[in-house]
Amino acid sequence: MTLKPAAPAFLDHLGTLVGPKGLRPAVARYLEEPRGRWQGSAAAVVAPGSVQEVAAVLAACTAAQVGVVPYSGGTGLVGGQVMPDGGGAVLLSLERMAAVRAVYPDENVLIAEAGCILQDVHRAAEAVDRLYPLTIASKGSARIGGLLATNAGGVNVLRYGNARDLCLGLEVVLADGRIWNGLSRLRKDNTGYDLRNLMIGSEGTLGVITAASLKLSPRPSGEGTALFVVPSPAAALRLLALARDHMGEGISAFELMSGMGLRFLADKLPDLRRPFADMPAWFVLIDVGLARGLDPAEALAALFAAAVDEGLASDGVIAASEAQRHAFWEVREQIPEANRRVGAISSHDISVPLEAVATFIAEADAHFARVGPAMGGLRINCFGHLGDGNLHYNVFPAEGRSKADYADVRDAVQRAVHDICHALGGSHSAEHGIGRLKVDDLVRYGDPVKIAMMRGVKALFDPVGILNPGAVLG
Repeated sequence: MTLKPAAPAFLDHLGTLVGPKGLRPAVARYLEEPRGRWQGSAAAVVAPGSVQEVAAVLAACTAAQVGVVPYSGGTGLVGGQVMPDGGGAVLLSLERMAAVRAVYPDENVLIAEAGCILQDVHRAAEAVDRLYPLTIASKGSARIGGLLATNAGGVNVLRYGNARDLCLGLEVVLADGRIWNGLSRLRKDNTGYDLRNLMIGSEGTLGVITAASLKLSPRPSGEGTALFVVPSPAAALRLLALARDHMGEGISAFELMSGMGLRFLADKLPDLRRPFADMPAWFVLIDVGLARGLDPAEALAALFAAAVDEGLASDGVIAASEAQRHAFWEVREQIPEANRRVGAISSHDISVPLEAVATFIAEADAHFARVGPAMGGLRINCFGHLGDGNLHYNVFPAEGRSKADYADVRDAVQRAVHDICHALGGSHSAEHGIGRLKVDDLVRYGDPVKIAMMRGVKALFDPVGILNPGAVLG
């Protein structure tokens, strides 16, 4: 069905539904995405203050056949929150619905509205001596609704899982304005189809998440962080296995980083302290959270000694304070910002089976070593969440050149990375979602039966097609 542009009279009607604070112009901050790939457009920004107002807005948009782009924190990296040709659509922001509705520390449950910023959820959990484990570099601006809508990953997936694994229930408004009150706090509820997990990861194309029951965890009694220099990605994977042998499920995060990442940090963020005097080719960040009575520094020291004995590490530093732990994590969390300042030709969020990680890096590096000179020279910064097989394999211009110089080869670069990933049984979207950036890739690499099933679900939940038009299924 063809959607219609939002006429001035219709926008006035939406204003009566959300009040004077809820209707505002579509200014630049709502229409930009972090990598500068797209500039969005919208007829207006609608910011409801309650689930009832969200329901009224969606019902009105369905009746008028006006598109709706759900907007959370604006931190998505695949264009799901921006609609370049969406001048006639409305942008639905959840920023006014930012409350923590309830905390149940004895149940390890927190109920937050979709507009609640991730860092505020962390603080609310910490206030009752609990942990909400989901964390990403943009935790100061990313909002819960968007994190669930994209099934965000982050650095603690190894131990705690994705956003999907940290959610017990949802409140969702459907396209026709009906409210599904699924804010369950139950750990077991085997009563039919799992609609919660259908909505999580749907990127606002099946419904608008307005609140969630989030799963908390006890805070580890002892936490520790270390950086180890490793000879290769293959050695890093063996080190991960060794770490699990030593500490079991106490490994919270295991991040792989390259020397190129450190060079970008030194160039673009020179005030950030370098962890090693010499620039290693590869190193890992290990974060642990251990039970009471166990010393994380001692456990990491024992792991380092064992790793050296097995040839899996050649240098390392173990954080001696919380300030040093924070400094180590700053190295990891600032890599995306340094990458942004350098300007990637093409960035990739891929995953492969763990045993194929080293093979993927070797094959991709070899490919770009062959074709790089003809493309004007290339630099690779590969980093990521090694424990769950999720790599960010990003290709950059030669030193002294800009990404604009490579516009004609960007698609070929992306295609090569995704082809290698697919051949190894991997995914071209590990944690960022499909959005608008990867719609064609979903068709190229996806199972046709799966895509047909997805289209059937979309038609059932949103028959008019107002929810995030052009995202995920195009």
